[in-house]
Amino acid sequence: MQNETVNTMGGGNDAAMLEAEVCSAVEQGHDVQKIVRQLTLRRINARSLDLESLRQIARAVLRGARAGARKELQQSAAQTGITRVHLKRAVAGLDAALAQLAEASKLALEEAAARAQTFSREDLSRARSDLESLEAMFLETMQASASGVTDVGQEILYDLVTHTRIHGSAVGRQLRETLPVITQQLDTAGRTQVGAGLHLAQATSDLLRQIAADVLTGLADHTKPGHSQGKGD
Repeated sequence: MQNETVNTMGGGNDAAMLEAEVCSAVEQGHDVQKIVRQLTLRRINARSLDLESLRQIARAVLRGARAGARKELQQSAAQTGITRVHLKRAVAGLDAALAQLAEASKLALEEAAARAQTFSREDLSRARSDLESLEAMFLETMQASASGVTDVGQEILYDLVTHTRIHGSAVGRQLRETLPVITQQLDTAGRTQVGAGLHLAQATSDLLRQIAADVLTGLADHTKPGHSQGKGD
């Protein structure tokens, strides 16, 4: 595992850039969920797919979302309701991006199986370990982001954590479909494979690039966040 400020996001500049982009999206308030989802997917695709890299990205997204909400409220305290909606949609965008990562892994596995191809046992074991912890990482990162300075953003994030723990998340729902597929392929790999096979991380990244470019639009439609979005986003 690596420290938050360096390495896995290509250094502090990369994290700061993502944070600023999310902050701007929340401030502007247009298509917040979609923009945050796309920004998150692009960063995921540019980095390694290990859990710590994903944690760094989630932290940057949530810092940016909270900063954007804070700026909105500084402009007008009467915007509390609108700010709440924008911050919720930013979190929903992060949730949807993580769900699409999980679904891309499932699709990569199914595509390989259809072609009678296999991934290495090492790849599959690593992917299952990271994905098993993905929803917990999402919740823990949101909880941590809610800590610190007391403001409306903190209140909203705490509410979102509570809501997600009760009602679930988009990434959690998708993981219930993805993890059994990985387990099934691990069983097959254990019986038939000894050396290296295909690389799951690369196959997943290839699909994520299409998702980020909205080529695989079905995925964007399929991974619905668990939070209430309201109309117009």
